[in-house]
Amino acid sequence: MEIRVLIIDDHPIMRVGVAAMMAHCKDMKAVAFAGTGEEGLKYLAGQPVDIVLLDLRLPGISGLQTLLEIGRKHPDTRVIILTTYEGDEDVHRSLKAGARGYLIKGLPTETLVAAIRKVHGGGKYVPVPLSKSLAERTAETCLSPRECEVLEMLAQGKSNREIGLALGIRESTVKCHVSVILTRLDVNDRTQAVVVGLQRGFLHLYKPA
Repeated sequence: MEIRVLIIDDHPIMRVGVAAMMAHCKDMKAVAFAGTGEEGLKYLAGQPVDIVLLDLRLPGISGLQTLLEIGRKHPDTRVIILTTYEGDEDVHRSLKAGARGYLIKGLPTETLVAAIRKVHGGGKYVPVPLSKSLAERTAETCLSPRECEVLEMLAQGKSNREIGLALGIRESTVKCHVSVILTRLDVNDRTQAVVVGLQRGFLHLYKPA
């Protein structure tokens, strides 16, 4: 039986390229493309597929939001994240939200095909380097939702006072949050915190339209 695949990615060249990677496989086919999460969900409402290859970086609703909606409305559809984001927080959030696989763009054709087949067969697929990053996660190295908010404002160059006003908390509380962020990300200053936050996926500079 042919594995029906929907590709959701906002870059047309990427969609065509991924479809071409599957073209030589008789057991799978890219049956549809979508440039946004909304378009992907609309397609799924009328034409269920076996596998969705989903980018996290999308205009409109995010890839993570799209993933949650697919899980809610189409629980039998299996999703593989295919993205440029390789931070452990991105992987953790995606798997927690229901993704069955996680791949980084630029992968060999053999890896993509193997992942699709394994996930379609009921398994999960996460490359070894990403699995190791997940294994190294501890409560002491992760940020809370509030700390992520503070980190985002640090990336915007806001002062402690400005962050406090924006979040409705005292400046002294902001200082405590910043101190915790530096400790958990194992850095010495705010700039380093932003860099590591981006690397690990606690922060993204890209904002969907």
